[in-house]
Amino acid sequence: MEENEINGITGPERDRIYIEGDEAHFERTDITSVDVHFFDGRVLCGLEPRRLFPMTGETRYITLLDENGDEAAIIRNLASLPERERETVSACLDEYYHIPRIERITGRSEKFGVTRFFCETDRGPCTIELRNIVHQIKLTYGIRVLFHDNDDNRYEIPDIRRLDRKSRALLDDYL
Repeated sequence: MEENEINGITGPERDRIYIEGDEAHFERTDITSVDVHFFDGRVLCGLEPRRLFPMTGETRYITLLDENGDEAAIIRNLASLPERERETVSACLDEYYHIPRIERITGRSEKFGVTRFFCETDRGPCTIELRNIVHQIKLTYGIRVLFHDNDDNRYEIPDIRRLDRKSRALLDDYL
């Protein structure tokens, strides 16, 4: 049987496989890929986990894509997996999405239609330049802020309630 072939059917024609609970073991094979070993004997190799809803669904509906970019399976909810399996998949997702987290906003300036936020992130200091604030800063879940800068980089504030007063004051006008 070919890798990723299920019941003689490959590609999008095959039935969608949902993974929930402890029905499979995930083995990390690369920085962003896993092999899935089902307890019924099936094995899917070289799959890359991706979020179907990357902005709003960090732990729900994780698709597992094969080397052609076709969906091989879906994890409905990472929380339903045993801890070791959840950590394996989460590590791949963290590497793929790698979004720096803003810890503080130290300043802000506006010039020639460009707003600059001077920030300290978990990866070091940075300047985020934005031309269209309405489309480049998004508040989700009422507490999470996502930035998408002019160079197509992404940044996040996981919980704006945890920002210091100065950072919050510099950001509040734009939310």
